[in-house]
Amino acid sequence: MPNATDAAAEDASRLAAELALGAVDSLPAGALAERLRAAREQGRPLRVKLGIDPTAPDIHLGHAVVLVKLRQFQEAGHRVVLIIGDYTARVGDPSGRSSLRPMLEEEQIEANAATFQEQALKILDPNPERLEVRHNSEWLDMSMIELLRLLRTTTAAQMLERDDFAKRWTAREPISMLELLYPLLQGYDSVAVRSDVELGGTDQKFNLLLGRDIQRAYGQPEQAILTMPILVGTDGRRKMSKSLGNQIGITDPPEEMYGKVMSIPDEAMAEYRRLLIEPRASVGEGGDTTGLSRDTTGLSPRDAKHALARALVAWLHSEAEAQAAERHFDLVVVQGAAPEEVPGASFAAEDGMLHLPGLIAEEFGISRSEARRLIDQGAVTLDEQALAAGEHDVPSVRADGKVLKVGRRRFRRLRAE
Repeated sequence: MPNATDAAAEDASRLAAELALGAVDSLPAGALAERLRAAREQGRPLRVKLGIDPTAPDIHLGHAVVLVKLRQFQEAGHRVVLIIGDYTARVGDPSGRSSLRPMLEEEQIEANAATFQEQALKILDPNPERLEVRHNSEWLDMSMIELLRLLRTTTAAQMLERDDFAKRWTAREPISMLELLYPLLQGYDSVAVRSDVELGGTDQKFNLLLGRDIQRAYGQPEQAILTMPILVGTDGRRKMSKSLGNQIGITDPPEEMYGKVMSIPDEAMAEYRRLLIEPRASVGEGGDTTGLSRDTTGLSPRDAKHALARALVAWLHSEAEAQAAERHFDLVVVQGAAPEEVPGASFAAEDGMLHLPGLIAEEFGISRSEARRLIDQGAVTLDEQALAAGEHDVPSVRADGKVLKVGRRRFRRLRAE
């Protein structure tokens, strides 16, 4: 008959397997189960760390993959430590980069950090017993003596084993000392918050493992690490990224979110369900009211994609807004009609003419060159009449009161001031 120690170890192993489900790596082998067992013996929850640098203001579904996993830890009774990297953002994470990132202004970092924290709480449980939010400027604005102590924990040879550094070293491309410092600062975050577990994308594997080395150098127990898959963007090929224009923001309006999901390639749907839908259904937050666990086996790719879009919009907005977004998609995209309600856009005509690239850029957040390209490709209509290539300026009397359509889903009713 198993004793209490054996039973506790078995329970820890079972929970570790559940929490690691969907992860690419759970390292070192058995470490997560051991941390769970030790925390239970000590009568405390695990401290599960995620560090995010606020280099952009908005969270997209790629970030949500890790946030959903953190929510699973919260549902299992553990405490997430969300570190807003307001200090490390000044350095810039070199992961996957072939060149030095530009440094951000402090005001921009602060604005991004506030937005990121607000958006993360759409996914994480805000209960203070389950969430601790920290800024690493609390401890990284350290003295030179403290920095030298940190630098002594790691060798240059270790840093150059990192894949992106190794490639740049071999190609004789420059690697700044600032970039070499970044993984050390991220590792020190684990020391500062006494992390038991750290999560990140697969591109963070080196940094997460280095955090273990730094914790050991500071006499702390070493964290277990989980690496999560990288979600592809709407192009179905590359990592979801705002800079690549293939992102789906978690605060995108329902109609826009629905349309973006419908644009992903069929072969990417299984990954979206596996990384975003199935883990959400497993934690059962308040019951499955959004169709998260609905079986799509046997559905056509089109119907399965509609089900995916409905589930994601219902999760991040509401069931009613998901249904409205589906109606909007069918009306605007499938039938090609204008939506029931078209937002207005006013313009001031110069010499009786409206310069459309400028208005389109301002209204839809694209560049003027992109707006000109869309006009030249015939993707812009005014009162259901396609503009000709090079027709960038139109008489204000022709535009006033008319519906401008850009692409398949963007509309504005124009009004002259």
